[in-house]
Amino acid sequence: MRMKPRSTSNTVKRLFRYMNKYRVLLIIAIIVIGLASLGAIIGNYMIRPIINSLVAGEGVATLARQVLITALIYLLSVIGQYIAGRLFVYCAENTTANIRHDVFSHIQTLPVKYFDQREHGDLMSAMTNDVDNVSIALGQSLSNIVRSVLMFLGTIMMMFILSPILSVINIILLGLLYFAVKIVASKSSKAFRSRQATLANLNGFIEEYMSGQKVIKVYNHEQETIEDFSEHNEKLFEDATKADTFATLMFPLTGNLTYVVFSIIAMIGSYMTINGVFAMDIGTLASYLNFTRNVSRPVTMIANQFNMIVAALAGAERIFDILDEEPEIDEGQVKLVTDQKGRCYWHVPTTLYDCQAIIARTEQMRQADLPDAEFTERYPGCLVPLRGDLRFVNVSFGYDNTHDPVLKDVSFYAKPGQRLAFVGTTGAGKTTITNLINRFYEINKGNIYFDGIDIRDIKKQDLRHQLGMVLQEVHLFEDTIKENIRYGRLDATDEEIVAAAKAANAHDLIMQLNDGYDTMLTPDGLNLSQGQRQLISIARAAVNDPPILILDEATSSVDTRTESLIGQGMDEIMQERTVFAIAHRLSTVRHSNAILVLENGLIIERGEHHELMDLKGRYYEFNTGVVELE
Repeated sequence: MRMKPRSTSNTVKRLFRYMNKYRVLLIIAIIVIGLASLGAIIGNYMIRPIINSLVAGEGVATLARQVLITALIYLLSVIGQYIAGRLFVYCAENTTANIRHDVFSHIQTLPVKYFDQREHGDLMSAMTNDVDNVSIALGQSLSNIVRSVLMFLGTIMMMFILSPILSVINIILLGLLYFAVKIVASKSSKAFRSRQATLANLNGFIEEYMSGQKVIKVYNHEQETIEDFSEHNEKLFEDATKADTFATLMFPLTGNLTYVVFSIIAMIGSYMTINGVFAMDIGTLASYLNFTRNVSRPVTMIANQFNMIVAALAGAERIFDILDEEPEIDEGQVKLVTDQKGRCYWHVPTTLYDCQAIIARTEQMRQADLPDAEFTERYPGCLVPLRGDLRFVNVSFGYDNTHDPVLKDVSFYAKPGQRLAFVGTTGAGKTTITNLINRFYEINKGNIYFDGIDIRDIKKQDLRHQLGMVLQEVHLFEDTIKENIRYGRLDATDEEIVAAAKAANAHDLIMQLNDGYDTMLTPDGLNLSQGQRQLISIARAAVNDPPILILDEATSSVDTRTESLIGQGMDEIMQERTVFAIAHRLSTVRHSNAILVLENGLIIERGEHHELMDLKGRYYEFNTGVVELE
């Protein structure tokens, strides 16, 4: 996660903007806790008349009445604190729920490259640990700090009323206490921020290696993994120890210093009472000493809560880092639509025009096998049928502009209904092509046309809705098979789901399971075989009924028998669709209309299987084993 210059004041302002929605309840809570604090202060003051009554011998009745009034004041104070606490918790939990919702919603708007550059564990840590720290701070620490501040101010005021001289001495001593606390608090703030960042790194490490257990065991790297974990764990141990050391130091530091303050004030006050200085009586001294003892409690409470506040602010800064990330930009104007019969069209926006002429021009462009700049002129009121014509024109792209591009001046076309296969070694640029078709990344140079429209002019959601993808790594959700297939199109009926499964050759396998389509899957569908997961993934793509289908090494992780089943399913759903296939198994691409061989970001060969075999070039070498296809 990227680091920014830290600004505690800005972080606090942003947190309170979230709480602004509940400002009325917060004001009520502050008023109630103010009244409760006032009650506690008055209860402390009641020591003065009670002791003075005893000294004066005013009788049991007077003493009982004063004690009863004091008890009632404390009872009302406790009730007020409870009500205020509930209000603070309600506001805090709603605020953190809104923060959590905003973070999750914002993450959905971020581009794919953001997730390619960040550890998923880092995001998980922000969504859990950091948000939890904010929740605790707002729900508990905030109310305690508000109460402590009010108690501190009220106590100081009563102390000045009882004895201005002792109060001036007290303020001076408390000022020295403040500077001592400030020094420790400054070091504690840095330590807690470091601990939060280290914890996020450890979470990312754990998530990555937990999901990669099979790879670890295949290569017998258990010991190396334990050593790597120990390094991360040791770093967290060091940072957490440092942070917690300052946290534990805060309480004895403030506690012992306040005892010193109390002792000094007690000695001076006793001297004033014995000698009758400034009319100090024993009841006033007792009440004042109680306030002196209590004035340090708000300071101690604030000091103790400070560690949680620091942890919460560190977490909030990381949360706001995510919220400040720029969402995926979509400047597309052309809208792709689907009618009630499932037929796809693109809508032409500006001034009214002859739609039939546009359709005729579309046919001319396709017959010419060339993209047409005039065709990208857009007019309103027209629905032009989508055919699945896709063209790359002099496309260059690199994930990092400081390095050599992954694709270099690449041009190719796929007519509606054609099957194109991409073959090449790892890093040749095959998967990059599919990323660019989906606009997961924007090209650096050139154009990509979808039915004559530059894909940068098409709304991203509309574009991706017309593209079906079957990936090598299948991700299934912890839900039923039926709902996992429906994820391809959320308004699909049960009948359409069954039809898609049949088309993908998955129906028979699904029906062999105990609960059929209602079978509950574990995360990532690990209670199914790799082949079964892949067939469900194909059915999910089929239910969307897209004009363009992208197969990214869809059969590379299964055995030949399962590959045959998957191949039959894909043959069915590939009918009348434009298909782009990336494959490591060359047997799956032999029936393609065109095979494109990529090397170092360039298309070095194009043709059908027999043409490329006759050419005896790189494709021939892949098939004969002269060059290994990785």
